[in-house]
Amino acid sequence: MCEQTWVDEELGTADFGDVRLNRRCQLLAGALGAQCQGSIPVACQSWAEIKAAYRFFANPKVTLERVLVPHQEATCMRIAQENVVIVAQDTTELDFSGTRVASHLGSLSYAARVGWLMHLSLALTPDRVCLGVVDARVWTRNSDDSQKKRHRKQTTITDKESFRWIEGYQHACAVARAAPTTQVVSVADREGDIYELFVEAEGGTADWVVRACRDRSLPEKQPGPGAHYKKLWARVAEEEVRGEVAFELPARGGRPARRVRQTARAAIIRLRPPQRNGVKLPPVTVHAVLLREEKPPKGFEPLEWLLLTSLPIDSWTAVQFVIDCYLCRWQIECFFKILKSGCRIERLQLEMPGRILPCLGMYLIIAWRVIYLTMLGRVCPDVPCTIVFGDAEWKSVVAIESRNYPPDTPPSLAEMVNCIARQGSYVGRTGDGHPGMVSIWTGLQRVMDYARAWEAFGPESNTYG
Repeated sequence: MCEQTWVDEELGTADFGDVRLNRRCQLLAGALGAQCQGSIPVACQSWAEIKAAYRFFANPKVTLERVLVPHQEATCMRIAQENVVIVAQDTTELDFSGTRVASHLGSLSYAARVGWLMHLSLALTPDRVCLGVVDARVWTRNSDDSQKKRHRKQTTITDKESFRWIEGYQHACAVARAAPTTQVVSVADREGDIYELFVEAEGGTADWVVRACRDRSLPEKQPGPGAHYKKLWARVAEEEVRGEVAFELPARGGRPARRVRQTARAAIIRLRPPQRNGVKLPPVTVHAVLLREEKPPKGFEPLEWLLLTSLPIDSWTAVQFVIDCYLCRWQIECFFKILKSGCRIERLQLEMPGRILPCLGMYLIIAWRVIYLTMLGRVCPDVPCTIVFGDAEWKSVVAIESRNYPPDTPPSLAEMVNCIARQGSYVGRTGDGHPGMVSIWTGLQRVMDYARAWEAFGPESNTYG
């Protein structure tokens, strides 16, 4: 099958302890990838294939972790070929309220919403090409979690949900050890502002960038009455402006997209350790970069970020690198959008958690392919499309677009990605910019149908002898 080109690369080393399960995993990934917005019955082409898919996900040997292993191995190979890799981590909610599996799950933000929480680590290049999923941790809250909140201060960090951020950094360190010639930078948003993470990172093999959430105390005290400790934000704000950065802030929720310009200040800061029950934490030294929007447009709140990092800040180029690493984090939000809106993972109607989780693992790989193609076409526009597409895929879509037999030379990757996007409603007018993920995931489904028809009935097939 045409879709097996990428499936063989990502899942060719799958090992469930049964050759039949290994093969079924690859066949299912190809089928679901060709119909990522459809249900399992839509993706499978016969009742026998549908039953085989349900049996596969119900098999106790098939788990989320084992589905991801071959993709993670392929991801490590891609990472080893890069000079710098950002490992962005973030948490999202998977809302399964109203589905068959809902009675087996715990609450999310409030009791009426049930589902899983998923903490994901995603490998990215500085050009924002997604290299793959490094780790995915999925859990559901128990009914006694509300009791834990009352005793948070007495709970050790390893027993808290927030420990996932430290585990995310540990996964980034494991990546750095597996690819010793690659600089690995772990990036987290405000929830990752945990003092124990900074302690863990001292001596770690991966660098890190975390957006600050707390205005932490410094060891020095303010002069004058009261003897208050100096604060992190005010201390960095005392520094001279190093330079100015500008970027496009994407739309989110009810907030429109806009152009942001921020001044940048930087300082080396010694942090005073917070009090912990039964644990004495050491002081740590961090590098801080304060980004402040001095003149926001009328009606907008100024955008201000304080980034804490292990990366050097001794030059303006170094400060810019810290900022660029943090801005790459937005790609993980795009990944979640593909998973939920493109793959529609929250609409799965499998009845048991043990069946949905391995299916989630498969859709994580499919979502990776969509975001990978989206960005690769922008970063490497001139390479031949055959590095990621099979002959049936590019020949069929070129033949349909040109209404002529395809040429001997395959189109460039950018041309192929644009062809796919046009099948998904991308117009490509002047000023439209690069095709987005929505048009690409929609177009990919049509291209898979074209490729199947090409293999079955095209000029190179043997359908009619």
